[in-house]
Amino acid sequence: MLHRIRLVAFAALTAISLLASSAVTAQAPVLSRVVKTGTLRVGMSADQPPLNVKSKSGQMIGLEVDLANGLAYALGFELEIVQQPFGQLLGALKKGKVDMVMSGVDITAERTKDFLFVGPYLLSGKSLVTTSKALAGAETVDDINTPDITFVTLKNSTSQAFVKKNLPKATLILVDGYEKGVAMVIDGKASAMIADMPACALAVLRNPDAGLVTLAEPLSVEPIGIAVSAKDARFYNLIDNYIEAIEATGILSALREKWFEDPSWLEELQ
Repeated sequence: MLHRIRLVAFAALTAISLLASSAVTAQAPVLSRVVKTGTLRVGMSADQPPLNVKSKSGQMIGLEVDLANGLAYALGFELEIVQQPFGQLLGALKKGKVDMVMSGVDITAERTKDFLFVGPYLLSGKSLVTTSKALAGAETVDDINTPDITFVTLKNSTSQAFVKKNLPKATLILVDGYEKGVAMVIDGKASAMIADMPACALAVLRNPDAGLVTLAEPLSVEPIGIAVSAKDARFYNLIDNYIEAIEATGILSALREKWFEDPSWLEELQ
């Protein structure tokens, strides 16, 4: 894989040398800042395994962490992971506090009004995690759209929007991180947590004695991509070319296999 990454790095460095002229950087504020400082700032929540999470040693790990490290290496920059609650990440991007957000961000029509999206590099879907086998047996949203059910979701997430749109009769509680949501389900303070399918499956694996169950099939299918500023098409093109290159060379497939099929990384979690 290292040889393939080096090939991608050579192509990326060649591209960035062409983009770094003064005439170009005036039209590329994000790229200009990254080139000037030599640092690529990537926003992540650090609470969305297997995409991004802090290990028991305090190191950031996950598919998106590997993607970000590979991207920074390919471009010849230092990587700075900026950790913020999920609900604040896109706001940080809009304010220029990060250069991109790579944190399980679903590509939606509403979000594309304010940001450009590279990818998708992953397809996900909405699911739920619960201690109720009756809820886990739901086949459609109609089966769980009742007033006596309380759902918990990440604040400012597409899961929040999903519940409001498809489960209007249910009660909704908002939290900043998945761990808080799972704890509420285990403690009986919420009937279920609605989240992307990988997060729900992982909650079951990490809490084997809690009686958690999840859906066999997702309630929806959603593409996940990298959010970047809509004000810098050149930066977008550079990142898009990188994702296309690692997809074509098999690197992205290897990363998906590492984080979604090989459970050995779970030993690194607290």
